[in-house]
Amino acid sequence: MKKPFYKIRINVFILLPFIILFFLPSCSGNDNEASQTPISTEEYYEFKGLSLKGSDIPAMIMLPDETANIGASTTPEILHNEGDFIWDILVGPNFELHIEDYGDYTDLVEYKKKELKEQDVFKVKYLVDEKDLIVFESVLIVRGSKEASPTVGVKHKSYHVYAQKVINGITYELRSRDEGYEKMIIELMAKSIRSFKPIQ
Repeated sequence: MKKPFYKIRINVFILLPFIILFFLPSCSGNDNEASQTPISTEEYYEFKGLSLKGSDIPAMIMLPDETANIGASTTPEILHNEGDFIWDILVGPNFELHIEDYGDYTDLVEYKKKELKEQDVFKVKYLVDEKDLIVFESVLIVRGSKEASPTVGVKHKSYHVYAQKVINGITYELRSRDEGYEKMIIELMAKSIRSFKPIQ
């Protein structure tokens, strides 16, 4: 015997909330955003969080504090002109992180690697090689005769970090200064970049 229509309707209304709850998590798109997993305080115990929301980036970043032994000041300084697309975060004299808004570009790291491959001034060795972040050692290639200055033989070595992060559909370039830093500073900087997360 066929069920009356009103009884079928009641069953649908009972099941509807469960159906909605089942599909709800899959509807919240992550848009290639930095993951929402909380940052471990143990992993970042020598770091302090800094909100960049007041400087027109809806993101949070962890920066080395005074205990990180890099000569860091207690208050990071953000250099940014309103309406501009460039930010520089200074944590004392030995830590300068450059951030730039690149809109909807998504292949910044790939392009940087191509640029490094095509140059012939430095020998580049990758210490970290990921889709969105690279850390590399740069050694000046010395060319010249034996009569050259004694300083020509000195190894000119520096370390660099370069990354891209997507926040609310906008790709940000994050990198160390052009002349680079010593390895320890770059490792801390890479750690800071990994912590770059969106905030509401």
